[in-house]
Amino acid sequence: MRMIVRRDPMYREMNAWRSAMDRLFEEVAENTGYWERPANWALALDVLETPEAFTVKASVPGINPDDLDITLTDNVLTIKGEVQETQEVEEANWHLRERRFGSFQRSITLPTPVNADAIEATYVDGVLTLTVPKAEEIKPKRIAVKAAQEVVS
Repeated sequence: MRMIVRRDPMYREMNAWRSAMDRLFEEVAENTGYWERPANWALALDVLETPEAFTVKASVPGINPDDLDITLTDNVLTIKGEVQETQEVEEANWHLRERRFGSFQRSITLPTPVNADAIEATYVDGVLTLTVPKAEEIKPKRIAVKAAQEVVS
């Protein structure tokens, strides 16, 4: 007995497209040296807000803290730096290259006015921590309520 198999023309077409895309990505990676080029990359940040200040943390391992450029202009905090590439080995092929190198820059706009003169920056174990105090005029103020004394007549 013969078995009837239904053929799907879309299946063959989709496989052809997938193969073409695979070849395209392989050619781009091989011919342009994509994996070997330094590129600008975004710096990942953690930003925490308390009633008194903002705390900004950035992982920047292997960077000399003196090579970081941190500025605050019009409530926009900017962190710039560059990770230097390690020395290339001429007679070797990379099998995997995931560590980032090259210049980076990240700017964030802080939602409330801050005291630029009181910003503190620390660098411990590859983590840059910025403490950015809020401006005094926007910090919540506690108002004490005084009980009135009774007058005896």
